[in-house]
Amino acid sequence: MKRREYSAGAVKFSFWFMEFKTVVKFLSEGMTLDEIKEKNQNENLFGAPTTLRAGQIFSTVSARIKALDTSFYPVFMESDLATQKLFALAGAMAHDTLFFDFVYEIVREKMIIGSNEFSDSDISIFFKNKQLQDEKVAKWTDATLNRLGKTYKTMLFESGMTDKGTPRIILKPILDPVMEHWLFDHDMEPIAKALTGVR
Repeated sequence: MKRREYSAGAVKFSFWFMEFKTVVKFLSEGMTLDEIKEKNQNENLFGAPTTLRAGQIFSTVSARIKALDTSFYPVFMESDLATQKLFALAGAMAHDTLFFDFVYEIVREKMIIGSNEFSDSDISIFFKNKQLQDEKVAKWTDATLNRLGKTYKTMLFESGMTDKGTPRIILKPILDPVMEHWLFDHDMEPIAKALTGVR
């Protein structure tokens, strides 16, 4: 799995599951990303409020899809809704290394020690540690870190990994064996471990 530079871009993003599913469906039907991009520009596929937002959603969703391998299209299309949401989450984690680290270091660790919840203080500690480890993160403002924390919580809730309470209750997923095999076969074992809470 490729590690990318840490980015705070996720403050502008959402989980965008339906949009992810739409693009994968078109890809599995044989369209190219360029063709889907043009279709989105002409037809506003995602019902975005502005053309700028429509483009931003497409570029984010397509980057998440590209972070996985094209072989996941048929697996995704044949999966149930819960598994499709986990695939969308895996795409977001593969594309955004800081978000992956959050799920791996906070959510996975909590599941390993048998705790089924995490709080805002866990998020704060995570970002403080990253600021000590990374010069780029050290320069981000508290407002940016707060927005990132909110985005991460939203993505985990919308993917079915947590509830919406305070603190957040982790809803440990049971990975579909087909998805689990796919992750292991495509150098994404760390994502499988992050989602299921194993060492």
